Amino acid sequence: MTAPKRRRLPAMSFRPLPAKAPAALLREAKPLKALFSQAQRLDHLQQVVESQLQPAAREHCRVASWREGCLLLIVTDGHWATRLRYQQKRLQRQLQALETFATLTKILFKVQPPSGEKRQAPRPFKLSDSAADNIQETAEGVSDPRLKAALERLASHRRRSDS
Repeated sequence: MTAPKRRRLPAMSFRPLPAKAPAALLREAKPLKALFSQAQRLDHLQQVVESQLQPAAREHCRVASWREGCLLLIVTDGHWATRLRYQQKRLQRQLQALETFATLTKILFKVQPPSGEKRQAPRPFKLSDSAADNIQETAEGVSDPRLKAALERLASHRRRSDS
């Protein structure tokens, strides 16, 4: 068996354009330029808001938008949202005193947990011997097969005595 002959491809004369620095791309490309200026604006607003927040709250609060007198802040959890809502009037007065937020009419807080954070897996619970025995006895007196099976599974979470 003979191997098929390989065809030679013509040499390519394409030469890539010289690479541009990322900063140059951000300044020159129109879509990137608009995105970059919006990111810079949000960063500036974030710094101004952080200057008025209590130090403990700074890591839990991000500026999402600033439009038509409404400041939208994203908060990491309900606890911090509640704390900031209690301080909302004071924060609004302080921000209105600054030139950047002179036209501020309201502050909205939205809760959005960080996306990369992993929640802790629930700890497996263990029942004491007496609790497991009580549940098992209850399961034996139940006529519904689904409830009986659920109670037996629950009773199987007995604490093991390894000592």
